[in-house]
Formats: sequence, structure tokens, C-alpha cells
Amino acid sequence: MEQSTRRPPLRRAVVAALALGLLAGGPPAAAAPDRHGGPRPAPGPTTYTNPASAGVADTYADPAVVRGQDGWWYAYGTTDPLREGEGVRHLLPISRSRDLVAWEYVGDAFMEGTLPAWADTHPDRRAALWAPDVRYVDGEYRLYYVVTQTTVTAGANDSAIGVATAPTPTGPWTDAGDPVVDPRPGAGGPDDFLWTFDPHHVATPDGREHLFHGSYYGGIWVTELDETGTEAVGAPVQVTIDNKYEGAYVVHRDGFWYLFASSANCCAGPTTGYAVHVGRSASLTGPYVDREGVPLLESRAGGTPVLAPNGNRWVGTGHNAVATDLSGQDWIVYHAIDREDPYLDGTDGINERPMLIDRLDWVDGWPVVRGGAGASQDAQPGPTTGGRLVTGFERGIRDPWRGEAWRTVTGDPQGGPHALARRPGALVTRQALAGPVRVEADVRLDAGAAGGVVAGADAGRSGGRHDGLDAATGTDDGVDRGRGGWRDPAVTAVVDPAAGVLRLRSGRTEATAPLPPGVDWTTWHALVLEVDGRGARAELSHARLGDPFAVATLDLARRTRGGAAGAVALTPGVHVDDLSAVPLASPPPAPQPLPAPGTLVDDVTFDDGTGAGWTAVRDPRVTTADGDLVWPVEQADLVGPGGTAGLLLRDVPAGDWTAETVVRVDLGEDTIRNYQQAGLVVHADDDLFARLSHVAIWNTRQTEFGHERVYAGRTQYGGTIVGPPAERTWLRLVHRTDDAGEHDVRALTSTDGRTWVAGGVWTFPAGTDLRVGLAAHGWNGTDPRAVARFEHLRIWQD
Repeated sequence: MEQSTRRPPLRRAVVAALALGLLAGGPPAAAAPDRHGGPRPAPGPTTYTNPASAGVADTYADPAVVRGQDGWWYAYGTTDPLREGEGVRHLLPISRSRDLVAWEYVGDAFMEGTLPAWADTHPDRRAALWAPDVRYVDGEYRLYYVVTQTTVTAGANDSAIGVATAPTPTGPWTDAGDPVVDPRPGAGGPDDFLWTFDPHHVATPDGREHLFHGSYYGGIWVTELDETGTEAVGAPVQVTIDNKYEGAYVVHRDGFWYLFASSANCCAGPTTGYAVHVGRSASLTGPYVDREGVPLLESRAGGTPVLAPNGNRWVGTGHNAVATDLSGQDWIVYHAIDREDPYLDGTDGINERPMLIDRLDWVDGWPVVRGGAGASQDAQPGPTTGGRLVTGFERGIRDPWRGEAWRTVTGDPQGGPHALARRPGALVTRQALAGPVRVEADVRLDAGAAGGVVAGADAGRSGGRHDGLDAATGTDDGVDRGRGGWRDPAVTAVVDPAAGVLRLRSGRTEATAPLPPGVDWTTWHALVLEVDGRGARAELSHARLGDPFAVATLDLARRTRGGAAGAVALTPGVHVDDLSAVPLASPPPAPQPLPAPGTLVDDVTFDDGTGAGWTAVRDPRVTTADGDLVWPVEQADLVGPGGTAGLLLRDVPAGDWTAETVVRVDLGEDTIRNYQQAGLVVHADDDLFARLSHVAIWNTRQTEFGHERVYAGRTQYGGTIVGPPAERTWLRLVHRTDDAGEHDVRALTSTDGRTWVAGGVWTFPAGTDLRVGLAAHGWNGTDPRAVARFEHLRIWQD
């Protein structure tokens, strides 16, 4: 952290300063998107190499993603120029993709002349629009965003949350006319406002809508929205402590709400340590706790790392969204910075933050990116987004689909060509699908209609009048052997508004989930059916964005043998679009194990003084007592040209090694003790080091892994956050040499010495001579002075 700042470094401060000074202008020429057309992706797996936005933009920060009703995925980014040298800001740029990895630019949500009326356009305070969040709710697209300067108050930096609506993912966007969440005054005067940043919309199974918002200054909050989704109502609830997290993104999975949030500075060039953490709660409003049960709302704030710099080209891996492909595999979409090309233009200014995508696995109830490998920089298997059994009905109902009860209709302003049931019946694949399957469709229902999707049907006769369905009662016994009906046992997931349920059924076994009130079923909604062995799961949502409002699960009487899959209508008037039947995503591979120390080669304790083997830098004033190294926190720091703080350093073995200490530093909790800290240092020189410490950052206590290096002739510093500290905090640095000869140093922390939290990696150039040691510094001379006590320093050769 920068010790000269009032708060942790202002997120996007450089971005905003430059963006507000750019010349006004329109977007570069681009072909207008067709609403319904375009070929489907070719069958077979895709591959990709990050950054995903390379074909669209050099920078595409704070990405949000939704699959539109036209079958395309759409990505929205924060206000910035898109290309190096462009010099024109794009107000929430929009791109689209058929496969989530190859994108094309299709326009901006706003132009300089169409900014929301309440956004400040004064030349000295010109508003930017940040951090979009896109939703589709009951027939309309909603785009939530930050407005950095408003006319709502007379103050400066009075950020607020706005929303615009549109009939299509590309607009035209109409702002609601005033903020969803108004500017929130702080306690510091007319220009002091809490950071009302980073909106994220969530719907709950009871039909209510909510909005997460907030950032470091003020914390993250959640508030209920009115039925239009355009006004905050009721009392907001704080879900993270201030000064640690921003960029909320929330999904529901297996009974828990998972809050993804980003920590540290988003924009410190080559030393950006921005990273994604997660906590979960049984309730949307919290309390959220991490994997070790530590709340995100207390001073020693919890948060399990999900994505952090891993030593390759990418740093600043944060501000994520989550997208789900057609197989059910989740993907994390985020921005990052190339440490060798960190700025959009030149060697300073706007941080260049392209959009990346990587596989998001779920292991033992917690998310992890690529099994713990983190951001990818080489070719990767891509999402499942196409194939023969994926159709938007652009060419009608044709092989490999059949359904005599269905016809293709056109003219829907959102879905375009789609299938409509004229009578009860199924629209399924001609061939049987073996193995676990995932069937998905967008469904809308005429008044009184009921229908959905099916797996395990009889491929030989699935589209006629005799399907084993009782249209009058909406039931199905799963077997119609005399007339060639459903294969035994077929599984159906049916939306039945008249009964008020999502019905999941196989044979005579059924599970239901209530439908929320107030939903407009004549608009499109996303329905998913997954069948795997002896289990089935159905999920219904507004737009497949991780917040389903109805989920039903069913234990099957016997293992499914496969069969045809597709859509099913219990009545006429069932509309289906974007129908797919693909193999269900495989379980994730085993996660990467945490590195274990090798052979202990240096075990320093302090029962008899400091002992030999130390190199003292700037005469640290240390003593020993009761077996500890005692070090009053110095009024000095390593950060900045040259560094002024004392160090105690030791040599490390050749090759790979691990270093560990246990530190107790009496920083207390909640109070402001900036920026006192104590911990481990890996040191090349005073302008090239990495520091893992238990540190006071305003009212929080965190473990920060900071890094300083020289870039473009100046020192640059940034940090990434690991696990929460405790009264006794274990700190580890794990050194590895990569194939290019670079030194990769990874940080781990623990509160008990047994369960470890793995954090980010900082790198040192090949051939750098490193030493490892201890440091205690950061006292400002005014706050109560802490004293650090180190219990040991151990070094293993790995």
C-alpha cells in the first residue's frame, strides 16, 4: 500500500483522471449486430489463448457477461479507450461472441451526448461510467453501472449506481432517470463520499431483487430493490468490512451464496496484486465466511483466495464475473495486466487490463481456478458452446431434431426464430445420447401453457401424439411401452405456472420447487436439466447468471441408460429457443497440492540470542526475550527509492527453498494503526524485494504480500492479499525457479501452522541473488507503536 494515501490507493484513480481528460468522440466503425442470425459454432471443442479480448480491445476492464436471447454471449466493459493510441473513451463498450473466447466489438452503451441526465458533464468533473453489471429480467435487459460524478449533490466524487434498460443486449439503452443507489456521504465534509462502486444484481427464489455495491471506502453492501429493479428500498446490509474488498459478484450453489470480491490495488502497473477472494453464506445478506470459517466482516477479515498472480505474464487478476457454458462448466471472466506491457500508452497512465477467461472448478464446496493453477497464458481447452445438438432454429426444425408437434415461428423481437408447440409433444434428438447429459433451453409460455425439457426419451417415436403424457393433468408415468413413448426412465423438467411449480419427474417419482410470484412467463427464461447416473437436477432462472429462482433435485430409481433429449410441451403454447443437449461437464480434476517443505537446513530460534549467520541492514534494534526475537516496529519503510527500514537477512540454499516464521505483533483490531507490520522479506536490494507481513490497513488487519521493483526508471510497489492473520500468524515463502530461469516466490499463511492458505506469486529476474529474512516497520510516529515477536525462522531446501 502507499503510505502517503488517505485510503488504500484509489481504485481506478489514474484511469479516471485520464479518461475524464480524453477527447469526446464516437466508437470506431463496427458492423451492427444482427439480432437473431449468424452461424452456430462448429462442432467439437474450442481452444483459446488469453487474453480473450485480444481481437476486440487492448483493455477491457471490469467485464460482465450475459448470454442473450439471440444465442450470443455479450461482454460489457468499463469506460476506457479500447486500443493503444486511440485516445477516445468508450462509455461501457459491448462485444459479442458465439463461443466465449472470440469476441467482436458491437458498440457502446452510451455516447458522450447520451450520458445519463444526472451524470456530471462539467469539463472539470466529467463523469465516467464504470463496472457494468448486465442482467435479463422478465423481457428486458438491465445494465447497472457506476456514475463517478453526479449532479445529485454539490460535492465532488459523489459516486452513485445507475441503471439503463433495453430490449436487446446492444440497446438502445434508456437510463432510469436517477440513481438506483444515491451518493452516500461520509463524515469528512461536503466532498467526502463513500465509494458507491461495482453494482451486482441478484434475484432470490422468493422473487425479490437485490443489488450489491461498494468498495474499499465503506465496504460492500447489499440492498433490496423495488419491483422495477431501479430503486433501492429498505435498509442496506453490510457484508464485508471496509478497506478490504470491492467488485462483488454473487452466485448460488448447493445451498450457499458465494460472494466473490477483489482485494488490493487494481492499477499498480507491473506490481498490481489485485486478486479474487470468496466467502459463502446460507443467507444472501450474510454473514459470509471463508473456507476456514473466518467472517469477511471482521477486522481480521476472512476470504479464501480464488485467483491471484501466479508468476506468469499476468498480474492484477481480478474483478470477475462467472459464465456457464452449455455443458454446465463454469468459467471465470476477469481482467488482468501483462507485467511486461502494463500501460495502455507508454509507461504510465491508464493501466492496460484486457479481459481473460479460465475454467472455474468447484472442489469440496469451494471455487478454484484451473485446479489452483490460476490465470492461463498458453492454449487451453475452451468452453462447450456449440455442436450438432445446439440450435437456435435459424434453419427451422431439421435433422438431428424431430418434433411433429412443433413448428418454427419468427418475429419474436428477442428470440427471433424459435420453436412453438402446437399440441402436447416432444422436440428431441433423433439419436439417443449416452452418459450424463445437460439439456438447456430458453422457454416462454403463453397463458395457461406448461412445458420444459426432457432427457432419456425414446428417440424412435418422440414427436407425435403418443408420448406417455397426460395433457389434461400434466403427469407422465415415464413408460408407454405399447406406443413407443418415453424411454424408461425418462426425466422431464417442466415449468407449470398454473400449479406454481417447477416439476422434475421420472416415472412415478417427482420433486417440485415453488415458482416465485410476479414472474412474467410470457417472456424468456432459462431452464436447465442435468441427468447424471441416478440423479437429476433442474434449474430455472432469469438468465443463467448463477441466481436461479427455482431448483429441484431428484434421486432416480435406477441408473439412467441414456436416450433422446430436448424440449417437451404438456400443452400448446410452449415456446423454446437456444435448445442444446450436450454431455454434462466432467467432474474437476484433483486440485494442485500445496507445496510441502523439503529438508530443513536452517532452524533459527532465539533462546540464546539471535545467533550467527545474520546480515543486519541499517542496524535493526532487536533484542531477544523468552525465546522470541523482539522488534519494536520501526518508524521507517522499505517502500520507495532506496528504502529506510532495518532488515535481518540470511542466505538461502541453492535451488528451491521454503522459508517460514511465526510472528506475534500487537496491532489489535478495528483501530487505525497504519501501516505497521511485521513479517518475512525476500530481498535482492532495497528496490527489488517482496514482503509478506501481518499489517494494519486502516481498520483491518491483513496479510499482504507486497512487491517493489524498478519499472521505466522509477520504483513501483503493489501488494496482493493472502489469508487472515491471527494472534499468532504463520508466514511462508516458497521459492521455485521456472523454465525461463525466473525466481517465483509464492506466499502462504496460516493461523494454526496446519491449515495453509495459498496466495499470489511475485517474480524476480533470472540470475538475481536473493536472501530471506525478517522485518518490522511502518510506524507513523503517532499511533500506538506495536512490538513484533518472532518465534523462529526456518529454511528448507526443496
